[in-house]
Amino acid sequence: MEALKQSLTAPIQEHVERAIEELMASLPSAQRLSADEQRGIIARYAAVLEGNFIYWMTAAHLAVVSDEARAIIEDNLREEVRDNHPGMLRRFAIAARAVPTDVDASTVYRSLEQVRRFVGELDPVRIVVMMAFFEGFITRFMPYLAGLAAGRGSAEQEYTDVHGVVDVVHTEGLFRALEAEMARAPEASEPGRQLAGVEVLRTLLEIVVHPRVVAQQAA
Repeated sequence: MEALKQSLTAPIQEHVERAIEELMASLPSAQRLSADEQRGIIARYAAVLEGNFIYWMTAAHLAVVSDEARAIIEDNLREEVRDNHPGMLRRFAIAARAVPTDVDASTVYRSLEQVRRFVGELDPVRIVVMMAFFEGFITRFMPYLAGLAAGRGSAEQEYTDVHGVVDVVHTEGLFRALEAEMARAPEASEPGRQLAGVEVLRTLLEIVVHPRVVAQQAA
């Protein structure tokens, strides 16, 4: 059974890791960004994460069918709620003088709505793959985000310190959840179909982290 699980999930894990590496490699140099561009990345990130992460993870919990996957995602949700991660992120944004504005929310809205509609399909494997990509990206992104905040004169690092550690565990857990779901439905393992969530979320993240994309949208 373990060999079956690995054969089902290995190609997806490789694609997810490659997508994260490509997104990280594309990040603009924090030192070359203006103060307003630094603020914009933090604010757009907060606009996406603060009100949506728990919602998306709850959708994953509603969608999965295996007891193992449900337990893994429930533990993730319990930690998010118990430790008030949205409040942690809000304090981070306030300290960096990067609380999202109407303009920040408007900038991410269209792409964010696409992710919400995708999540609303409640496809268990596709949502778990998307969230594994998200958690994996967040883990790698935290030092960069902390650097942006420091550039804004902030010493508030609780959010980035916590998520740089716990999201490593969360990513590993989500891939175990994926194994459990795909073992129940091996026919759901077609990579092109199951990676759709990675692409729709990656599009949103590119808007979050690239000032040039924002500028193109405004033009």
